[in-house]
Amino acid sequence: QVQLVESGGGLVHPGGSLRLACTASGNLFDHYVMGWYRQAPGKQRELVATLTHDDSPNYAPAVKGRFTISKNNVNNTVYLQMNSLKPEDTAVYYCTRLQNLYRTWGQGTQVTVSS
Repeated sequence: QVQLVESGGGLVHPGGSLRLACTASGNLFDHYVMGWYRQAPGKQRELVATLTHDDSPNYAPAVKGRFTISKNNVNNTVYLQMNSLKPEDTAVYYCTRLQNLYRTWGQGTQVTVSS
């Protein structure tokens, strides 16, 4: 079983920055994909960014060039650096880990971009 703990959400003005972190623990496999999805009110959950165990990133077109995903293998943490934030980035951001065909979700962290 895998547990994911997220941190770093909050309220920020348009054009500002936030960094999300997600730490995985439990039965961790060497081959995995970790990343972030988000869900705005009244909308479906959507991909934001993912990163494979061998550092291959994937970004949604809406965030490419503004968001950067990275990881620290020592503490099993994945980060999402979000720059140039826009009001349409407002959502609950969920960390996820896919390994051995099983996906785990974090509890979600709220990101609000508003003036």
